[in-house]
Amino acid sequence: MDISQFRWVNRPQEFKLSPEELSVTTQPHTDLWQKTYYHFVNDNAPMLLMDTEEDYFSFTVKVDVKDSHQRFDQAGIVVYLDSENWLKASIEYENQAFQHLGSVVTNQGFSDWATVQIPTKTQSMYYRLSRRKQDFRIENSLDGINFQQMRICHLNQANGSISLGIYACSPEDSSFTAHFSALDLGPCLWQAHDGQEPD
Repeated sequence: MDISQFRWVNRPQEFKLSPEELSVTTQPHTDLWQKTYYHFVNDNAPMLLMDTEEDYFSFTVKVDVKDSHQRFDQAGIVVYLDSENWLKASIEYENQAFQHLGSVVTNQGFSDWATVQIPTKTQSMYYRLSRRKQDFRIENSLDGINFQQMRICHLNQANGSISLGIYACSPEDSSFTAHFSALDLGPCLWQAHDGQEPD
């Protein structure tokens, strides 16, 4: 994929972009979140996005974060429809003992947050996002070969064309550099359900 043809939303001050790779240095107090529990609205995380009308695809990217150090420092994949409708998946730094591998789905201005704890020493992760119309599957992998499911979710407003790509942000008073590589967009690897009707 030629990511130099992607477009910025909330363009960061410091980044390095080539057709195959991107490095982003975050600015403090940048985030994506809507209302739930914390009651604030944050919509200023830098995102590098492409648009697609494909109803069925899988998007994969490798994310390396070697110097995150403050609570909620994060970098990963994103589907961004507008400020009130989006999803993201990333590793979020918590403390020296552990961090969160998690995802957020936001519908109609309210976010959720699903996580598992992983070691702080984990600094690299592959993510695979698959779309089947308005439904999405998020997976992760340490080696880019063996993926495991993080969640299946629905975006109410994901009709027709959507914007997807990569993001990095530091919600608190922090800054770090995230590196993105091995981006790929191809046929949907999330097969149709073969159980009960209607699939």
